[in-house]
Amino acid sequence: MSLDRETVRRLRDGMAQGVLSFPLTSFHDDGSLDPDGFRAHVAAQITTAPGAVFPACGTGEFFSLDEDEYRQVVTITVEEAGGRLPVVAGVGYGWAQAARFARIAQDAGADALLVLPHYLVAAPQDGLVAQLEQLAARTRLPLIAYQRGQVTFTAASLRRIAALPAVIGLKDGHSDLDRLQRLTLAAPDGFLFFNGAATAEIQARAYATVGVPAYSSAVHAFAPEIANAFFTALRDGDDGDKTVDRLLRDFYVPFVELRDRVPGYSVSLVKAAARLRGRPVGPVRAPLTDPSPGDLADLATLLAAGLDLVGAAL
Repeated sequence: MSLDRETVRRLRDGMAQGVLSFPLTSFHDDGSLDPDGFRAHVAAQITTAPGAVFPACGTGEFFSLDEDEYRQVVTITVEEAGGRLPVVAGVGYGWAQAARFARIAQDAGADALLVLPHYLVAAPQDGLVAQLEQLAARTRLPLIAYQRGQVTFTAASLRRIAALPAVIGLKDGHSDLDRLQRLTLAAPDGFLFFNGAATAEIQARAYATVGVPAYSSAVHAFAPEIANAFFTALRDGDDGDKTVDRLLRDFYVPFVELRDRVPGYSVSLVKAAARLRGRPVGPVRAPLTDPSPGDLADLATLLAAGLDLVGAAL
């Protein structure tokens, strides 16, 4: 495929103007998909002016969705976005399954795909490159690679995937800034990078020093007021009232400490916070678990404090 320059341009512009939104997938209490709840949630997310929206990714519990549910989630997101901002759908597992999801996303009108780390096994660099080559041959949508977990690209491999016309960028979840700097220097002009660390705001300053200022924000899924205030202060160099420091110290760091209490809280805590604000997102699906009553109480206290910092209410 030829390089989709318009998608690259829209993503680059969006990444400079706002955080990247990763909406939660709504479920009923019995675990079934709640399309109406999801539509309401993603519509609310879009009204807060993110740079792009990424449905059915890690925060959206891609790993728990069947193909029909995935189709509904991506279709609803495309409908609600209405062409106003790019829609980048998650795909994953091995390339054969990823290609099945890619076809669904393509038919639903997604603009690009985020290629989530493959399932279970470690792989050599040649295999990581081949995974993207195989997927690129089976979709006309641009691809953003995601290195996290067992996926880590070397500078040499980055050059190889960046040479594929379909691959337009890289999301980094490792937070190894030495390695990331090497990757940004190896990439061609125009290749997109963004910070995909868990609670990315914690490391947003550090990422910016190696030329990666754009980031995804899980907090945006439940408190766009906080996420947008942080993004604006960081982008504009708002040192006068120390907004960035205050939000990091009094909200983001305590949130990360709470998140780290239980595996999987990087999603289930975000979903619980959205429910505290009346968002129709429902519970998480197994193997994730919802927060304990004690952790939920701590989350409610922290959320109220964080919102107060930016002049918003629960």
